[in-house]
Amino acid sequence: MRIIGGQFKGRRFNPPADKWPTRPTTDFAKEGLFNILQNSLDFESTKMLDLFGGTGSHCYEFISRGCQSATYVDKFPGCVSFVKKTAKALEIEDRIRIIKADVYKFISHTGEKFDYIFAGPPYPLPTIDTLPDSILDHQLLHEDGWLVMEHNPNHNFEDHPQCFQVRSYGKTIFSFFKSKESDTE
Repeated sequence: MRIIGGQFKGRRFNPPADKWPTRPTTDFAKEGLFNILQNSLDFESTKMLDLFGGTGSHCYEFISRGCQSATYVDKFPGCVSFVKKTAKALEIEDRIRIIKADVYKFISHTGEKFDYIFAGPPYPLPTIDTLPDSILDHQLLHEDGWLVMEHNPNHNFEDHPQCFQVRSYGKTIFSFFKSKESDTE
């Protein structure tokens, strides 16, 4: 795993391989996504949330680009431990809040709103098709906020009323959603 942009560009971290439950986003897909985000978001003023955070890669990319408020959520203890170690190594503990929790419970109990939410659920997750509505129905996005969901070709959100863009990078697909209060045109 490597950080592709910003202050920590080029830094590499190797998560443990034993029984590791993550599927890190390929550099090709991550570069495509961050090219879009770079032209659309002000990283320094963005309050971001990373659901099913895995290795924490998405948080590191945002913080590397100046984000001061990143929240990471994952329920796997090995992932949480790895992200805590990596945050310490990068000296970013004051910019990342690490939460060990079930994502759906977090969604239903947090009262916070975010400017940007990334959800990279495990592809075989049986409730993957309900995830965008769960996030949007609980109003976790600020009015002009974005939700980006990573998924494979087995799922299609193009007809979702809040989906405004879909980008494919091989078998990795990013679907972009805006809050119900936003103008989705």
